[in-house]
Amino acid sequence: MSFTQFNFSSQITENIRNCGYEQPTPIQEKAIPKVLSGSDLLGLAQTGTGKTAAFALPIIQRLSKGPRGKIRALVVAPTRELAEQINQTFLDLAEGTGLRTVTVYGGVGKGNQLQQFKRGVEIVVACPGRLLDHLNNRDVNLNKADILVLDEADQMFDMGFFPDIRRILKYLPKHRQTLLFSATMPADIRKLADETLTHPEEVRINLEQPLNLISQVLHPVTKPQKTALLLHLLNETTDGSTLVFTRTKYGAKNLAKKLMKTGYKATDLQGNMSQNQRQRALTGFRDGDFTILVATDIAARGIDVSLVGQVINFDLPSTAEAYTHRIGRTGRAKRSGRAISFVCHDDQPMIKAIERLQGKSIERLTITGFAMDKEVDQQHEPPKNTPRRNTKKKTHSSSHSPQQPHSKGKKKSTKPKTKHRPGNIFGLERGSK
Repeated sequence: MSFTQFNFSSQITENIRNCGYEQPTPIQEKAIPKVLSGSDLLGLAQTGTGKTAAFALPIIQRLSKGPRGKIRALVVAPTRELAEQINQTFLDLAEGTGLRTVTVYGGVGKGNQLQQFKRGVEIVVACPGRLLDHLNNRDVNLNKADILVLDEADQMFDMGFFPDIRRILKYLPKHRQTLLFSATMPADIRKLADETLTHPEEVRINLEQPLNLISQVLHPVTKPQKTALLLHLLNETTDGSTLVFTRTKYGAKNLAKKLMKTGYKATDLQGNMSQNQRQRALTGFRDGDFTILVATDIAARGIDVSLVGQVINFDLPSTAEAYTHRIGRTGRAKRSGRAISFVCHDDQPMIKAIERLQGKSIERLTITGFAMDKEVDQQHEPPKNTPRRNTKKKTHSSSHSPQQPHSKGKKKSTKPKTKHRPGNIFGLERGSK
């Protein structure tokens, strides 16, 4: 199978060759003919499968034959990083066709975006908030846009963008081609698809399943030991760079600082950074200036770095689907990768959800010196310097302290009551599975 079957123009064919594309991926093979035909499309595929080129190539082919200077294609994406990545794909594949693109998102000034609108562009790649701002101010006109792409629709829902999406739709022609791509298909995404798509074709590629090139392992650990375990793992030889995910912005920034003080070439990527800072971090990571990127879920989608050797979940995400997107940052471009997750006692429900989504269990491996079962004991142990309770004294106060419980002088045991047996938090013996 090759790209010649799609009968792209000679210029696009040359661009495909210059980008190093040898043969279409499954999503490209199935989606490109349908997009070329003008049909609406519902594309369901995991991250890293080549979705962007699957819609960019046929859009470029169609637009290269039509009028110029008017916005004819709109791509809506949830994050700035993903918008820039999509725009770069369009630039690479549209080289020499004369088609012009612009990215539209917040966090930067409007001046350059307004100038691009005035000069005339055919393709707009935008985040919902800033695009809606331009539309409300009548900075941009979408009445000639005959192709709409909603990319990573499930993430846009998670980020609360659906009200903005519905407002944007009012500015578009009713008769248009709409392409909706998502990695998962919850009820809300299905409802959006029903609202926006007309008799759509549907393509499903390995829905909600991680790539087979990714090996996965869980390391039980106590929360205070996470940083030490991370340093221990980073000392091991790893091909490619390392992407570390944390749950909070502060956690990403703080952990990156610790790694830099230890001597690693690390940086962070999180929502409190300016767009220029975020772009420098991402570009530095892609170019190899930084070998470790510590990020929040802002990086779970939109980072296309083929040499990410491993993803480490310092903190587990809030949903099982987000876990799939995170680990999909490795195992790309036909390279193997590994996904490591630190698991504490209160992460047990999320692990069950992830395994239920994948339909299989993930290997547990306890590293010597790091064991999650200690955390259960530490949660219940009294402080070492706590004085013994004097059970001979009685109190008539209406307020009772922990050292003077309601009892008739009978001493209560401080030993924790727990159903967990040491080393058996997951119902498995300690050590590798």
